[in-house]
Formats: sequence, structure tokens, C-alpha cells
Amino acid sequence: MACRSTPDRRVCLLSQFAVVKESLARRIAKLRSELGWTQQELSDRLGMSRAAVSHLEGGLSVPSERTVTLLAGIFGLEPHELVHGTDYPIGKAERLPVVAARYTEVDLQLRLFEAGLVTADALRALLARTHDKRERDALERALRS
Repeated sequence: MACRSTPDRRVCLLSQFAVVKESLARRIAKLRSELGWTQQELSDRLGMSRAAVSHLEGGLSVPSERTVTLLAGIFGLEPHELVHGTDYPIGKAERLPVVAARYTEVDLQLRLFEAGLVTADALRALLARTHDKRERDALERALRS
């Protein structure tokens, strides 16, 4: 390493240890857990198997750029925010889009309802098939107002 040949080797070695990277697998699991979702619930949102989510969270597979973008949108982050400071490969990170779509069907229907373009009956039907607690709460608030 180039650091070993420098006069101030101690500083160089310390700077190497200062770059401690978090595991992307752990970050994904933590974000999912903070939302109160099971691996199955996350897999349903991603359109992949629960086993595939388990492999992502266990570090057994590296998510594709597409999967990182979908995860970022689901977690309300931009793709680069999701992978920043993690062990995600730099080459893959460089190919990530700058922004990700963050809107769910519930978000869209709520905005349409606020604009008077969707009926309360349509929101009730959506509420009946929505399992996410945050989304259910948002729909119930809109229906009460």
C-alpha cells in the first residue's frame, strides 16, 4: 500500500480505519424493521420472493441497481442515499439513477381525492385492500376529513 511508504504512516493507518462501512444488508433489514414490515411484506412491494429478500438482508446476494432503486423508493430515499457509506460496490453505485419514484398507489389516490378526482368510495375500496399501517392511517384520516 502507498500508505506504508509515507513518513506519517500512523495517520495513514488511522485514516484507513476511519472508513468503516455499514453493511447494505443490515441497512435494508433495519429500514424494513423500522417500518414494521415482515420480509414477506417487503417482498410483496418489491415483486420478489421472500427468500430473495432474506438473501439481501443476510448479505448472501448483492442487489442490482434496479432493486436498489426500488428499495430506495419504498423507503422514501434516493438510491445514492440508501447505499451511501455502505459496502455496496462502487461500480454499481455509479450506475444508480439520481432520483427514485417514491409514490405508492395510496399516495396517488390520496392526491387525486384531495383534488376531487377520486370518490370516498374509491378510497374505502383501497383501504379494504391496504395492509400497511401507515397507509391505512393516511386513508382513514382522509376519509374522516
